[in-house]
Amino acid sequence: MEYETVLLDRQEDVGILTLNRPEKMNAVSNQMAYELCEAMEELNDDESVSTIVLTGAGRAFCSGADVSRFEDGVAAKDGKAVEAPKGPRLNWIQQIRSGKPVVCAVNGASIGAGMTRILPCDVRIASETARFSMRFVRVGIVPEIASTQILPQLVGLQVAADLMLSGRTIDATEAERIGLVLKVLKPEELLPASIELAREYAEIGPTMLRETKGLLYQNCVEQDIALVTQREGAAIARCTGTPEQREAIAAFREKRTPDFRSLR
Repeated sequence: MEYETVLLDRQEDVGILTLNRPEKMNAVSNQMAYELCEAMEELNDDESVSTIVLTGAGRAFCSGADVSRFEDGVAAKDGKAVEAPKGPRLNWIQQIRSGKPVVCAVNGASIGAGMTRILPCDVRIASETARFSMRFVRVGIVPEIASTQILPQLVGLQVAADLMLSGRTIDATEAERIGLVLKVLKPEELLPASIELAREYAEIGPTMLRETKGLLYQNCVEQDIALVTQREGAAIARCTGTPEQREAIAAFREKRTPDFRSLR
């Protein structure tokens, strides 16, 4: 598929998905929302890709939703309620949470819809120039893309409440302090380091990555500890005897690093 608002690249077994409307600071249009999901699905389905890096072109990661999306949905024009949005918002979470590991390289402003799109990612790394804001309340709307669940999981309920109720902007240093991002790097280091981290994850067997990621996102919201351990036991059973496990055991005995890539 050809895309107009995103770019797809592959560096060895790392797929790179780039928001590509730099003249609009990568504001999310309806087309971009659709193409992001389609491109993420393409990378998840590509057997040559093990892990994914998500980033933005130009000086912003994503400045939020394109204003035309609000104008099209303003209820005041006829006094009628607007139907709740469907489609790409839910698909975006599903594509990331049920897919391959995703490292998000936040290269600049990540505002509103830009911030909610980074939250489902497995790891977020920020440039020193990055800025973050859950700005929804300041533009007459409320947060989206399950951010009212995901953000409190990442930074805690009190910090999430402060960010969402104030709509204030924080810099990369504060984002690292509260646990929103894993680390902060110089702009020129961001993408190479993100790709290198994705390659580190890609060294692990695909079965182990898939099973571990599935357990993380199922169990982090599960209150039933017995069910958590049951899921872990079932995953261990599925991993037992796999080619990856056999390679890991052989490597241990032979005092070498396992070569999971050779099994793909």
